[in-house]
Amino acid sequence: MASLYEKLGGAAAVDLAVEKFYGKVLADERVNRFFVDTDMAKQKQHQKDFMTYVFGGTDRFPGRSMRSAHKELVENAGLTDIHFDAIAENLVLTLQELNVSQDLIDEVVTIVGSVQHRNDVLNR
Repeated sequence: MASLYEKLGGAAAVDLAVEKFYGKVLADERVNRFFVDTDMAKQKQHQKDFMTYVFGGTDRFPGRSMRSAHKELVENAGLTDIHFDAIAENLVLTLQELNVSQDLIDEVVTIVGSVQHRNDVLNR
């Protein structure tokens, strides 16, 4: 059975989605302040690595844990559910613009929007 990563189109699809996604995120006044001092080339690569991992393209994630990566943003910049939801919304819009089928979008949302993932990002 093909992984979600393969169903989405593999590395080329993830690369394109991440580029479009961050275009939306950086234009979104609800969340763009979190990326002001961010090296976006590194951030995009982290996101590609994360998506590749969580969608089944590899069994190893080379980055920090979600808790560790977002801890400072929660403690010092006020990262909350509102921001998590805005990021998720931008991801869904990106996938819709890329004509990803609704069933695959639903699989993506199940993974990245899970309670466990939200709690990890928001350090709960």
